[in-house]
Amino acid sequence: MSNPDLADFEKQVQGFIAEHLTPDLTKAAALGFGISRADGERWHKAVFNQGWIAPDWPVEHGGTGWTMRQKQIYSNAAALAGAPMIMPFGIDMVGPVLYSFGSDAQKAEHLPKILDGSVWWCQGYSEPGSGSDLASLKTSAVRDGDDYVVNGQKIWTTNAHKADWIFALVRTDADAKPQRGISFLLIDMKSPGVEVKPIVSIDGMHHLNQVFFSDVRVPVANRIGEENLGWTYAKFLLANERAGIANVAHSERLVKALQEITRAEKDGYGGTLSESNSFMTDLANTDVQLQALKALEARVVASVEETGAPGDEASMLKIVGTQVQQTLESLRVEAVGNYSLPFETDLIRGESNLPAPGPDYAVSAVSDMNFGRASSIYGGSNEIQRNVIAKAVLGL
Repeated sequence: MSNPDLADFEKQVQGFIAEHLTPDLTKAAALGFGISRADGERWHKAVFNQGWIAPDWPVEHGGTGWTMRQKQIYSNAAALAGAPMIMPFGIDMVGPVLYSFGSDAQKAEHLPKILDGSVWWCQGYSEPGSGSDLASLKTSAVRDGDDYVVNGQKIWTTNAHKADWIFALVRTDADAKPQRGISFLLIDMKSPGVEVKPIVSIDGMHHLNQVFFSDVRVPVANRIGEENLGWTYAKFLLANERAGIANVAHSERLVKALQEITRAEKDGYGGTLSESNSFMTDLANTDVQLQALKALEARVVASVEETGAPGDEASMLKIVGTQVQQTLESLRVEAVGNYSLPFETDLIRGESNLPAPGPDYAVSAVSDMNFGRASSIYGGSNEIQRNVIAKAVLGL
């Protein structure tokens, strides 16, 4: 696509955002995974009606057919404008698994509802004592006629309290080696025996949950691919998840916000924070890392376009992306100083009648920094990613 065409496309994107991204949606978007389902669905539906909901999907399954540059233009514009995230569990995770490995019946049942956002998904991977060591999972699925009977527990399950379905890894052969004997099941959250219990995380919000399975009957028809080959599908999904955790455009928005904050906040010596050599050097160094991350992201996207998968470089993207994000969130807390001390979840959720004690950009500073600490853990901890790089990329 030529540069003039890209300029026209960028104007189209900006026009769409200006028309549909209302101030209340921008405010709701600041809650991240904590956004209400109603607000999340409203934005999802607007993007879906525009035909832009699945840029990375093949056109035959509902994708846009965009070039890499078009995808970057759209994702950057949405992130920089503060649009709500499109929940990743359907579009970015189970959707690609379905159209790559699912049966025709599974595709027909689930893909349209993932695309239009009418059905929400959550991810049943982590278990107590089985987080980054995912192959040690213990949730069992025992074949009984045309059903599996599932028993076990998942933990840190984002959006389980809002989700209609969960895609889960279960052990279907207890005697096989850890990576073998695992199957990939799609489970209706309304099934008898499924129980969800909330986990309030360190940011004071409820995103996470425990999910318990007690003799839950799941049709064999809900298994993706072959029995005991779930690890193959799980690795495919995790590569896509890790590529998305980098949040490059979101970090760019954080940099821009921090630059504005430094012009408003004092440095303690009579000037503004923008005149502090120490703070501005830290911010500049992080911005340099972010620019390098953008270049790495371009390589990963190119790999997706060429091979259909992000490749092992997605692990590098995940490591650097989460480090940049965490540094920027820490710098924001440092920048707003004492204004970050009040930790009121009612203020963060916009449910308080009282005004914030400081500027709006300080209200969620500590909450965001606290929850951001988890980004180097979920999706496979950064330590695990380094092992992946050492083995698959460096050949160690």
